[in-house]
Parts: sequence; structure tokens; C-alpha cells
Amino acid sequence: MQVEWAGEFERCFRENLAGGASVSVWKHGLEILTLSGGEGWSKDTLVPIFSATKPASALCLLLALHDCCRGPELEVGDIWPAFPAPHCTVGQLLSHQCGLAALAESAPLEDLAACRDAIEKTSPAWLPPQHGYHPQTFGPLVDILLLELTGMRVCEFWEQRIRRPLGLDFYIGLPESEFHRVAQLQAPRIQPGHMQKDEFYKKYFDTGSSVYRAFHSIVGYGTPREMSTPAAWRCGSPAKGGVASARGLAQFYQCLLADFIPTEVRDWLATPQCSGWDNTLQQHTAFTCGAMCEPAYLFPGGGFGHAGAGGSHAFCAPDSGLSFAFVMNRMELGNLPGARVEHLLQLLSTGAIA
Repeated sequence: MQVEWAGEFERCFRENLAGGASVSVWKHGLEILTLSGGEGWSKDTLVPIFSATKPASALCLLLALHDCCRGPELEVGDIWPAFPAPHCTVGQLLSHQCGLAALAESAPLEDLAACRDAIEKTSPAWLPPQHGYHPQTFGPLVDILLLELTGMRVCEFWEQRIRRPLGLDFYIGLPESEFHRVAQLQAPRIQPGHMQKDEFYKKYFDTGSSVYRAFHSIVGYGTPREMSTPAAWRCGSPAKGGVASARGLAQFYQCLLADFIPTEVRDWLATPQCSGWDNTLQQHTAFTCGAMCEPAYLFPGGGFGHAGAGGSHAFCAPDSGLSFAFVMNRMELGNLPGARVEHLLQLLSTGAIA
């Protein structure tokens, strides 16, 4: 099985990948395989994982609610009275239903007070049951709620409650001692005509559209070059600030299936909260309380997890006990992982791993 995976990974790397990459697969608490390739890459190479950070950040908020004997049915207004959709629940917020993807005015990512002010000035563009991915505002939304509940931001809670006790090679706010392990990101190669044919990109490049504003309302660390700086690695954004190895990311999802995480909390992360047309991504999506579960090819076996900009991807499948992670530094265009991840998931679906 190792040989088969190594051959497929090498082919994927050769045909679809410049730069470097790692893939890691675990099952029932055991590391089945971890492979890496590319100049300077090893199993310990770290890389920014962008939105693949979101389920880890959501877990912090859900654990804090569980500590208070509450759950995602709690209305956001009970925690944050000035929230512009006070009757939306925490679960609806985490599943992108509160209509605050695009803000009335922009705010810098590193200024949480400014982000809070911009959110409070914005009228929701939709309310449940509609949904639309919150690519940037998810970060300050979760940070503010956790700060109100615990006095800690996500980066602090993650380090104290989850990363350090479990020894995960997955950071939200990377310490300087680990900077030397981070791979530099490489911008995606442009495919002529690709973006002009894609309805999402038509709206993404229209500066007057809500899709454009969803990706640009929060300003900072928006390019591969900016994300390849120590400031970005330290920033600890709950929406996109994670830095991880493939092994650390896959192990995180194994921990979600283990006794370390209360069953109720895992169920909140695993259970779909909304499904249908996504007002931001302009396609069908489905979300749990902080994770993705559609499109189905990315989450086989009823799995849940999250994609990250450029092609990183991770998930677990509770019924089979599997977890999977892929990270890379040569980014690719598109909202969701492309051929590189799809090839590996096809192999995973063949049952090659017992």
C-alpha cells in the first residue's frame, strides 16, 4: 500500500505540482502514511494552510460553549449584544448563515477592535436559511465571541487547550522558534481564459460586487507573498492564519474522532447545518458548525473538514476512522482543491488503506 501511494504521490507531484507537498493519512489513531516531495521538503515542513484553519478555530469556540454547559443553539446576541443579527445562533454564524461576509467598511485584519466596529455597522445581506461563505470575517467573528466567553482569543485558547496538550504540529500563531521550517508560498500559474469563463471570478473581480467585498472587507495578508512573512505566520487569524505540516493537520482530525474531544462537540463539527446555493462561492456548498461537508468528492464517506486557498485540504470520516491532509507551497487557482487532491482522494476511495 505504501508503494502504491508513493507512486501516485510521485505522479501527482510530477504532473501537477511544482514546489513541494506532503500528504498524511491516519486511521483509528495510527499514522498509516506520511509522504513528502520537493526540494527542501520533509515530513516536518510547515506551510500556511489558509481556510483549512477554520474548523480548528470553530472547535475552540465550541469547546468554550461546552465548558459553559451551552451549545451552538445559543443566540449570538446573548454573548455579543451589539451583533447586527442578534437572533442568529452561534451554529448559524459558524455555518456562514448570518449574512456578514461583506462589511460596510473595510478593516485591517490585525486590528480586532476595528473589525468589531465594522461588523457592528453592517446590516446582514441575508439571514438563515440562506448561507454564503465568510472567507475573511469568519476570523474576527469567532475571535470576538471567544474573547467575550473566555477572555482569550483563538490563538491563545488553541495553544493552551488543544495544540500543546496534544502535541500537534499545527499552529495558529506560529512561534519564532518554528519559522525555519516554513515553506515559502509560490503564486499560482495563470491559465489563459480560465477566470473569464468562471462565474465566480467574474464577480470576484467586480469591485462593486458582494463577492469581491467578501474577500476584501478585511485587509491584510491577501497574497502568497504577504502570507510568506513572519508577520503572517504570527498573526493567528482564526480564518486563515494556521501554519501546519500535513502530519499535524491529519493528526488534528484524528483527535476529533478520539475521546479527547467531547462527543457533543465533535457532533457539532460533523453535523450539517445548511446546504444549498452559496451566495459567496456561487455554487452548491454545505457547512457544519465550522467545517465544510460539500462538495461530496472532497469529503468521502460522509466526512467533514475544510479546503484552504491554493489547494490545501484536510478532513476526517467518522464512519471509517480515517483522516487525511494535503499541504503544498505551489498554489493553484480555484475555490476548491483541484487535480492534485482529487487524484489522492480517488486512491483513498479505492480501499487501498485497510
